[in-house]
Amino acid sequence: MPDNETRELLEMSEDERRAMAEESIRKSFHKSLFTPFAKAIKNYKLVEEGDRIAVCISGGKDSMLMAKLFQEIKRHRRCNFELEFLVMDPGYTEENRRLIEDNARLLGIPITIFTSSIFDTVDTITQSPCYLCARMRRGHLYSKAKELGCNKIALGHHYDDVIETILMGMLYGAQVQTMMPKLHSTNFEGMELIRPLYLLREADIIRWCEYNSLHFLRCACHFTESCAALREDGTSASKRMETKRIIAKLKETNPFVESNIFNSVENVNLSTVIAYKDKDGKAHHFLDTY
Repeated sequence: MPDNETRELLEMSEDERRAMAEESIRKSFHKSLFTPFAKAIKNYKLVEEGDRIAVCISGGKDSMLMAKLFQEIKRHRRCNFELEFLVMDPGYTEENRRLIEDNARLLGIPITIFTSSIFDTVDTITQSPCYLCARMRRGHLYSKAKELGCNKIALGHHYDDVIETILMGMLYGAQVQTMMPKLHSTNFEGMELIRPLYLLREADIIRWCEYNSLHFLRCACHFTESCAALREDGTSASKRMETKRIIAKLKETNPFVESNIFNSVENVNLSTVIAYKDKDGKAHHFLDTY
């Protein structure tokens, strides 16, 4: 938006801004945001009758939009399900926590906040702190969601996260795998994890934020902040950011590279791979049946 339009928007009341954000989902961004959200829910059977879903909000743009999309799809009442909007404070600064609370109030999201000491724990870890942080966060979210009577937790991973994960697995993990749209918890019986933003593009999410002049929390852990300070030459310690740049570079000469990466894990021919593992972890080699 031009500066004068942004100023006018910021002069609106919170009720007016909330109404504008919701209307933009129904109109200006219906095709790019609501339609792929509803499509993912339908195609992957993410929401079912009687579900009680903990919508996990980190405070970032993705999870905040996910909360609004859930509110919108519930408004259609095609399926009876309940929502809990769950925020875990893993050790945010007072400023960052206030930002989450202010945005939730502005957007009309009735959040439940609980605290943990994950950031302090991860600060002492030197090997793969981001991986450990993600694992610990998920465990705490599962536990709190189950306590609230939920049978599912919803995380805000989008299409770009999916294709980056596929490529990262190949380049850095020597494996072919993807970020699944839903999966059963191995540690919390009866609980599932769902990813309703699975088909949404990050660029469209950013456009929605900019259109409504919304500013959300970015990763606020101490590790990320220290990495940013150390890499002033423009390089990044994050393999995900490196993979994002690789995909952007490939797209310059192949406009279909993103969809090709996504579709590659739907078009796997097991008779043309050297080896694979089944769902029980058992290894199979092509020579077994050659």
